Amino acid sequence: MRLVLIGGTGFIGPFVTRTLLDQGHEVALYHRGSTNLSFPGVREILGDRRHLAASRAQFRDFAPDVVIDFILAGGRQAAATMDVFRGMAGRVIALSSGDVYRAAGILHGTEPGPLQPVPLTEDSDLRTHGQTYRREVLEAIRQALPWLDEDYDKIPVERAIMSDPQIAGTILRLPMVYGPGDMFHRLHPYLKRMNDGRPAILIQEDAAEWRGPRGYVENVAAGIALAATSPQAAGRIYNLAEPRSFSELEWVRHIGRGAAWSGQVLSVPLDLTPAHLKLPYNSAQHWIMSSARIREELGYAEPTLPDRAIASTIEWERANPPAGVDPKQFDYAAEDAALDQLRVREKIALAGS
Repeated sequence: MRLVLIGGTGFIGPFVTRTLLDQGHEVALYHRGSTNLSFPGVREILGDRRHLAASRAQFRDFAPDVVIDFILAGGRQAAATMDVFRGMAGRVIALSSGDVYRAAGILHGTEPGPLQPVPLTEDSDLRTHGQTYRREVLEAIRQALPWLDEDYDKIPVERAIMSDPQIAGTILRLPMVYGPGDMFHRLHPYLKRMNDGRPAILIQEDAAEWRGPRGYVENVAAGIALAATSPQAAGRIYNLAEPRSFSELEWVRHIGRGAAWSGQVLSVPLDLTPAHLKLPYNSAQHWIMSSARIREELGYAEPTLPDRAIASTIEWERANPPAGVDPKQFDYAAEDAALDQLRVREKIALAGS
């Protein structure tokens, strides 16, 4: 098959490219030219995502069977993709997010209740409000993903991709993706404390039990490649997430084992939680996503096992710590004071029993 990848030079894209090449497919990467490619035989089409139509002739010359768009932030961009490839490609794959679900809005406080049942399936309720994230959270995300528009919303993206009468669409709702190259450095806050030899990592009590969707980058890439090359995925929406959703407490312990760290991970009552560790989310709303559909319909299974996924992520994080870390987020004196208070409270409770 011939596949065009729009914005495929970021975090996930290179893993998808490698998977497709290994399977014998032809790949064209559409990007701005700011990234050095290391894939012999891959065709480059240089351009700006905001002016996609300017490269129409080059796309037509490549004659793609399938288009994978990695950087769709809103409905207008999705409509532009469909306009450019209509009459040219047979199918467009859009990378969406689990944040389309109403549960995500309830978690982030932008959507009213009640709590949504989990696990979330592809038929679960979607958000009724246009934004998943509070403005300050969205601005922080945009620091890592500058292509995100201020009106970021994956729901209009999905509608545009799936409603075109001439091009089939496939939607992949992604989880929180970790692994080498993670621009969010999702493991860093915990791993730094482990590297610094902290005796304990403290997690706000309600957040410690919260469960959300995760996916290792190579496994997510394998799922994207599978959906893109499977004709039966046309017209389908798939969640793509690991089969087990760890609680945050379990997740940090999992990282600790991979990092050979011997400290404790402790759940801390809200009144003892240091200010820099307090989280504003509604942790009563879990965000577990079922990936049963893609496993049953396409035969998806993760090629990289969990222990290897964590090990490779830890290795990369240690070699590539984030720049500009706010030292206030690592106030160890406050954490030590909270730990001491927690120990005192535990002794009092033990004596009372």
